[in-house]
Amino acid sequence: MIRSEIEGGVFLDQLQVHSVLLIQTQHRCYTAVMLGGSQALISGHPQYCPEPTLVAIAGSTWGGSMLKRHFVGRGMHLEFCHPEYSNPIVTSRVEEIRECENRTSLLDQADQQNGAQDVPGPILWPNRRPSLP
Repeated sequence: MIRSEIEGGVFLDQLQVHSVLLIQTQHRCYTAVMLGGSQALISGHPQYCPEPTLVAIAGSTWGGSMLKRHFVGRGMHLEFCHPEYSNPIVTSRVEEIRECENRTSLLDQADQQNGAQDVPGPILWPNRRPSLP
């Protein structure tokens, strides 16, 4: 079995358009509004995407050159292509992935930034590693 399948994750092509993912990494929490294919509006980094920014999510890596395309994986590093940078942006290790229960239209994002909150759903891709005593 492939390590990323044991850790858990989601293939982007299995998500509906306008699905909203909350991706918690070691250092940041990203929000990704899926627009179809690998296209997403992503926010959550103060330098690269402080506001929703149109990016192409390439996939996830273990930190090397091998990329699992169009996949967001727990324990892996998310990699996305930003329109203002020539090299892909690589996040710290993904710790948790959630899908918001209430899908958000692009217009509703402005309301969220002004104080309205969307309640995250349950963890969709739980850590399947055995717990240590």
